[in-house]
Amino acid sequence: MNSSETMLTPYLLTATEALADNPLASEPFAAYHQALARFNSNAEARALLERLSAAQADIRQKQPRNAVTQADLDQLRVFQREVQSNHVIIEYARAQQDAIAYLREINQEIGELLGVDFAALAGRSSC
Repeated sequence: MNSSETMLTPYLLTATEALADNPLASEPFAAYHQALARFNSNAEARALLERLSAAQADIRQKQPRNAVTQADLDQLRVFQREVQSNHVIIEYARAQQDAIAYLREINQEIGELLGVDFAALAGRSSC
């Protein structure tokens, strides 16, 4: 074969597609997509995270110069409390963690069936 592509048998191709499709149709992923949609449609939640991110970046820039003030820290804490009390953000974060945990379970099961660390095997290689 002159191509760098690997040809899969029809059976293996079907199994691979099912492996990709089934987790996407699962309850954890459905909940994640619903929570993501609610987050994306909630301008207040997005603005809260943007303000928190900006405050964190501002403090990171000031730290090397020892220029962080008590007011900077107080404002950061206010943003953190607002984010932690926003139900849309909390639901989104929880759904995201549940989806990640579900993928880890799948990777562990595949690894046990194959007798190898599937997550490491399936991970991207880098140099």
